[in-house]
Amino acid sequence: MATDRRGDSGSGGFVSWVDRYQQSHASLAFPFAVFRKFGDDQAGNLAALIAYYAFFSVFPLLLTLTTILGYVLGGDPALERRVFSTALGQFPIIGQHDATQPLTGNPAGLVIGLMLAIWSGLGVAQMAQQAFNRIYGVPRAEWPGFLPRLLRSLEVVLIGGVGLIVTTLLQGAVSGADVYGLRLGVVGAVVGALIGVVLNTGLFTYLFRRLTIRSLSWRDVLVGAAIAAVAWFVLQKVGASLVNREVRGATRTYGTFAVVIGLLFWFYLLSQITLYCAELNIVLTQRLWPRSLRSLIEAQADNAADRRAYQAYPQLERQVHNVVVHTHVTDQGASP
Repeated sequence: MATDRRGDSGSGGFVSWVDRYQQSHASLAFPFAVFRKFGDDQAGNLAALIAYYAFFSVFPLLLTLTTILGYVLGGDPALERRVFSTALGQFPIIGQHDATQPLTGNPAGLVIGLMLAIWSGLGVAQMAQQAFNRIYGVPRAEWPGFLPRLLRSLEVVLIGGVGLIVTTLLQGAVSGADVYGLRLGVVGAVVGALIGVVLNTGLFTYLFRRLTIRSLSWRDVLVGAAIAAVAWFVLQKVGASLVNREVRGATRTYGTFAVVIGLLFWFYLLSQITLYCAELNIVLTQRLWPRSLRSLIEAQADNAADRRAYQAYPQLERQVHNVVVHTHVTDQGASP
């Protein structure tokens, strides 16, 4: 039996029914639109690059953190060990070992460690800027130059890095605090979780606005920032133990390589979550949903949201200011 291009019979008819159903139900249409935007932007590749730079930045950052805390809390070894375990416990594999030995009494080592942490963190921030400018459809000609990009990356590293460390330490301090000799237990854990999520929401709101040169209000990014904060908290609590368990078994076969793979996977997962939340903000504010299944199956812009989404990509590749790119979406069956 012959079928038209839209496939109104057989398996094509079923696909068309599924497409109409998901487009008419926001609970399905919105997540699918986020998934499509993520795939169209090749955000998985961008997340992999961010994870690559993050892998090299974590070790000097932890060394610097433990050294600073060694200076500040050197008079209270018990508190020092608890803070170390709180910070390191958020990382899979690393948190299973004793804290890195701080460079106590060695200011030169501390300065070198701090410089290495900032330098490696700049790679993460610059790659994150490229990723956010790309997913927001900023033309290449409008991306910031070397010096503005470097200064913004330095700002992101200092504020974002310090913010993540402070929220982690505050959350751990409240969770394990004693009040009149009594441990807060479940209450402390709940309060610590709330503090961590609220502070991280504010931090992600700042990061989502500063990582792209698009002018965004806090309302434009708040939903994705809140989801990212919750997802990071859950992943820190649950994901670390899962990764540690898998790597513990794999080390018998792959040895040290399993540790490297585990950490890279951890950072890749965090990067993917962050970019998915950023894509969610874009789909929500630019009304890029519902999307048609034909955009996935046939590479066909089938509705208004598809057209708005795909018309932005030619603009993204504009390399110079004096080139104007015009796009035109044809009707089905028409010649371009």
